Amino acid sequence: MQTTVQRAWNAVTIDVPATWYYAMPRACMAALELMGGDLGPLPGHALATCAAALQPVLDALERGRGFAILQSPPLPAPDLKRLYWIVGQALGTPFAQNVEGTMLYDVRDTGQDVSNGARFSVTSYESSFHTDNSFGAEILDYVGLLCLHVAKSGGRSQILSGYAVRNELAARHPEALAVLSQPFHVDRRGGLRPGDAPTIQVPVIQQSGGEVVIRYLRYWIDAGHAKIGQPLTREQIAALDTLDACLRRPDLRVEFDLKPGDMYFINNRWTLHNRTAFEDHADPDRRRHLVRLWLRAPLAA
Repeated sequence: MQTTVQRAWNAVTIDVPATWYYAMPRACMAALELMGGDLGPLPGHALATCAAALQPVLDALERGRGFAILQSPPLPAPDLKRLYWIVGQALGTPFAQNVEGTMLYDVRDTGQDVSNGARFSVTSYESSFHTDNSFGAEILDYVGLLCLHVAKSGGRSQILSGYAVRNELAARHPEALAVLSQPFHVDRRGGLRPGDAPTIQVPVIQQSGGEVVIRYLRYWIDAGHAKIGQPLTREQIAALDTLDACLRRPDLRVEFDLKPGDMYFINNRWTLHNRTAFEDHADPDRRRHLVRLWLRAPLAA
């Protein structure tokens, strides 16, 4: 299948970096003018026209490399957020990222610590390669990140193909792949409603009908097994260590720096992403600030 071949890229075989970037379509800018000063509903025709203009981005997410970076013209932050909300709705259906129902989630260092229950998204720590919402009941299709401000240093974006990782494991470490295809306990990380279990049991790597789905952040697995008092087995630790060693390979990943106004969209089902640790500005108004969207893919994707 050509799509699968395109998805299984590495640092050498991926298309050239210039092709990862897409200009903001005029149709989406026109939709911003219709939206006005809030995040209210848009006329259906305006959103449909924007969605049609974004088809190359959707193709990249679903049938190509699995990520795309939309570049916006210079705009004030409130207008960028409104434009981002339009683009997100044109690419998929936004859904809540926590029990409070947050749709546009601020990603910035708040001084919290993951060891005290915080998510990596509100710290300056390196997150390690992962997929978002690996602890959620629902598989998350796309992650969006709007860059408003960059850090003083660090915070570099990295991404790799889960198809390439799965192929490497199948060829060199089939025993690890077999273990990773079985359920692990994943810490729900505070995203609990009354009656929910503290962990969810899901495999790290699933494959069905040629499609690969990955749900992974190592820290949440370690925390999940500790939380329920069920230590990881020697085989599980070995399989996770083998996966992490694969994820650290520079020949499998690409990396780049987001700039203010960039909108970075990721196919979260089968790509893994990372953000390196960063040092922030002392001035609160200049501190690193991204805005995250979680999206369900459109039915016709």
